[in-house]
Amino acid sequence: MILPTYDDVVAAAARIAGRAHKTPVLRSRTANTMLGAEVFFKCENFQRMGAFKFRGGFNALARFTPEQKKRGALAFSSGNHAQAIALSARILGMPAVILMPQDAPAAKLAATRGYGAEVITFDRFKEDREALSRQLAEERGMTLIPPFDHADVIAGQGTAAKELFEEVGELDHFFVCLGGGGLLSGSALSARALSPRCKVYGVEPEAGNDGQQSLRSGQRIKIAVPQTLADGAQTQQLGHLTFEIIRSKVDDIFTATDGQLVDSMRFYAERMKMLVEPTGCLSLAGAASSGLDLRGARVGVLISGGNIDLSRFAQLVSG
Repeated sequence: MILPTYDDVVAAAARIAGRAHKTPVLRSRTANTMLGAEVFFKCENFQRMGAFKFRGGFNALARFTPEQKKRGALAFSSGNHAQAIALSARILGMPAVILMPQDAPAAKLAATRGYGAEVITFDRFKEDREALSRQLAEERGMTLIPPFDHADVIAGQGTAAKELFEEVGELDHFFVCLGGGGLLSGSALSARALSPRCKVYGVEPEAGNDGQQSLRSGQRIKIAVPQTLADGAQTQQLGHLTFEIIRSKVDDIFTATDGQLVDSMRFYAERMKMLVEPTGCLSLAGAASSGLDLRGARVGVLISGGNIDLSRFAQLVSG
């Protein structure tokens, strides 16, 4: 098992330059007052296709051989990785097949198809998406790109944190949304290289705290599919690669309730005029409820994405 390094993040940054957006870092006096800190929001909700996943997806596909490009890419995802692979494949001129849960948000299903990918749905509560994907990839001769447990994907995701540290300098604390661990592990690689004293934290749904259990027990823990508003973090287990990086470079993992995610969605909409999906709110919700003393500290909050149906968004924040 060869783990990606910060050098791989640097190479990924060069590879995606001019393709991925350099997303803004925003500030909020209200957030500063709420946390008693100086807070920097890295807004990947403004990334292409609406989430950080484009970084890792494009980096992985850009490294395909001519034969792999001819055959195309296959992925499984609840939505954001699906869109990232679909869009990256279109840009690079290759076919893409995406396995998506049948209950994935309608906007994510539509967007993935809109980017030109073939979408095949499955029942996430009854079927094994990884087994189905391996079978499809073998049948079609396509290259399987998993959503997080892949060195090129991890390296690409780490470019968001790289941009943040290069723009604002060193931080004291850094909160990152956590599902399968691609964003957190990539972010940790960048943090350890560019801000060595920074405390790095993952934040996952309270109903799906496999990462927290894994970090504290020292081994990967698998759970049932969690019931949470954070559809992008309905993972059952950290990846082999992501877990190895997380347990050596991440300080702790916190959780957030669905109610706290909705509060953060409302904060972003009302105070920062931004649309952020529930999964993208994990980092702020975790920072606000962690119990850590953040007074006077420089705090980074990585917003992972903003893909949510408007009707669903309205329903949640008005409830």
